[in-house]
Amino acid sequence: MKLAIVGATGMVGQVMLEVLEEQNFAISEFLPVASKNSVGKTINFKGEAYDLIAIEEALLQKPDIAIFSAGGSVSLEWAPQFAAVGTVVIDNSSAWRMDPLKKLIIPEVNGHILNSDDKIIPNPNCSTIQLVLALKPLHDFYSIKRVVVSTYQSITGTGVKAVRQMENERNHIEGEMSYPYAIDKNCIPQCDVFMENGYTKEEMKLTNETKKILDASIHVTATAVRVPVVGGHSESVNIEFKNDFELIKVRALLQNMSGIEVLDNPNELEYPMPILSQGKDAVFVGRIRRDESQENTLNMWIVADNLRKGAATNAVQIAKLVTSL
Repeated sequence: MKLAIVGATGMVGQVMLEVLEEQNFAISEFLPVASKNSVGKTINFKGEAYDLIAIEEALLQKPDIAIFSAGGSVSLEWAPQFAAVGTVVIDNSSAWRMDPLKKLIIPEVNGHILNSDDKIIPNPNCSTIQLVLALKPLHDFYSIKRVVVSTYQSITGTGVKAVRQMENERNHIEGEMSYPYAIDKNCIPQCDVFMENGYTKEEMKLTNETKKILDASIHVTATAVRVPVVGGHSESVNIEFKNDFELIKVRALLQNMSGIEVLDNPNELEYPMPILSQGKDAVFVGRIRRDESQENTLNMWIVADNLRKGAATNAVQIAKLVTSL
């Protein structure tokens, strides 16, 4: 197994290396790819030092799998070239997600649809992954009609510059601004750029990707907010079903879903929080309760580490599926 990581020095790339090591992913040859400014520097993986190489060199090596986490423009230019030499590309950007010929994969949800002909496999948006993982068992049993989701997204989803901005603000240091406003002690109701319909790109990703993975007939509307948190993304989710439900059964369905951990004991003040999800691969669900304002509607709270299951872990899980095809 010859594996390339494109964007190995980025925040997601670094977590990807941790996940690969934790999961004992079998690799015979490792190709860490970085920008031209970083080529020639070294990176540590599994106790060994590896030289960072350019993407052109990685392409010549014809890896079996290449996991991309270097932005949409890199993926659009290079993923087809890697696929052309037989490499399976797992892409963490939004470049290929809505391509009707590409399968948007969350292994626990729809990993079974992959086959050996799939050469470019998009990794869904971080917020989509945790949402759909929790929705899947409920939709299978009760049929979801509509989802209203509000996100509380970690600054790590923006990248290292955003983390540095918050640290600078907390230490009263002037520096480069990743956001147009202060993030510390603030909430910014804008994740990504605004679209013509008044929604941000992140909000439309949640809408369109959920429909593509789960069911095109589900109505989805989203509001995405950036918050001064580093641990993970949180989501307040309101779900209207076509059929009535029992809370006991809802909890059982979630508990039996691979990748989900139910943390829902309000009497003991137990519920998911990003600080608890940090560094973990599970998607945590709690605050499970009936919406008393209308029939067949449920409220719940979903939290996950956006760099782990929301990005690196899901990509590595896809890679494992690819090796078994």
